[in-house]
Amino acid sequence: MSGPLAGVKVVDLTTVVVGPICTRTLADQGAEVIKVEAPGGDILRYLAAGSRTPAMSGKFINFNRNKRSIGLDFKQPEGLAAMKALIAEADVFVSNVRPSGLVRAGLDFASLQAANPRLIHCSILAFGRGGRYFNRPAYDPVIQSMSGVAATFERATGEPRFVPMVMTDHTTGLIAAQSIGFALYRREKTGLGEAIEVPMFENMASFVMTEHLGAATFEPPEGPTGDGRLLSPYYRPLPTKDGYITAHPNNNAQAFAFLDAIGRPELKEDPRFCSPIARTHHAAEFFELRCEALKAKTTAEWVEIFTAADVPVAPYSTIDDLLDDPHLQEVGFWNFDEHPTEGRIRRTSVANRFSGGMREETLPAPQLGRNTREVLAELGWDEARIAAMLDSGAAFEGVK
Repeated sequence: MSGPLAGVKVVDLTTVVVGPICTRTLADQGAEVIKVEAPGGDILRYLAAGSRTPAMSGKFINFNRNKRSIGLDFKQPEGLAAMKALIAEADVFVSNVRPSGLVRAGLDFASLQAANPRLIHCSILAFGRGGRYFNRPAYDPVIQSMSGVAATFERATGEPRFVPMVMTDHTTGLIAAQSIGFALYRREKTGLGEAIEVPMFENMASFVMTEHLGAATFEPPEGPTGDGRLLSPYYRPLPTKDGYITAHPNNNAQAFAFLDAIGRPELKEDPRFCSPIARTHHAAEFFELRCEALKAKTTAEWVEIFTAADVPVAPYSTIDDLLDDPHLQEVGFWNFDEHPTEGRIRRTSVANRFSGGMREETLPAPQLGRNTREVLAELGWDEARIAAMLDSGAAFEGVK
């Protein structure tokens, strides 16, 4: 195993998306990740259509590669003891369990620190400590609704809606992985671990408001919140004669080339469009102009014209189009593996590259409890103790 995180051991007590995307990111960079699952397993095993075998949905497979799975029942003393023994040997512990649940189980940072002072303890929360929402449960739609993500659609289209991806989970999970990297770097300098709390609500409120605080940055405000360009109903792929296209001129050279291409060179002298600040103040008019002009030709015609003029342009791609995108094919984005239970599967590659080395092997997303025996054996527990745990249900293999 290679990669920048080779040698880092991670105990992963997360479910659904926000935690698993964090730990998959660590695993993809070479960390050894042990996914600890309670009876029934991660609910994501069941939350997507298209599975071939029970508890192995396509979505679960995509978020849990490069991990091993151990099944433990924390309600039984031996199950909880195994969990604490794993964490005592780990570099990183990641959970998206509510803080009150961690405290009850003795898995909070204060309880674990004495046994492992080098531990990086990362708790992904719905809401940050100190506020009235702390310890409430939440999923991605709740955070999209509260953080202003859904409100951006209302400002743009008149109706609030969710981004049709679990975007707040993805974003927060990646921030958690980044934070763990920061903490590991500090530990190299100090020798000490630390607790990290990564709240979904505050991170996404920051994400939205960094973009849309706008004139309310100033106190008192110099104008309304919101970036009018991004909240325009025309900020989307625009219709052509036969489909959709995104043409996005920004600086003067691009904007003037765009105006030449659509046959409106006189607008380069128009005070509404003659500079970046003018086009910002008149974004609604500039965007509407673009929308109307692009209807005159086909997508392929516009792509050829704008590419020749060095105007940023892209044809609109469907989700299915990405499966055959030539650039993704050329950079090796898609990989095909033989999964031990699911047969031939398609997976994405790691997009980022490190000249010092990447993870060389890829572990298939594990069946529930597939690695229970081997992980317990690595703790030094003998066959008799492991067998007793399996008999009692304190540890388990497979769906129960």
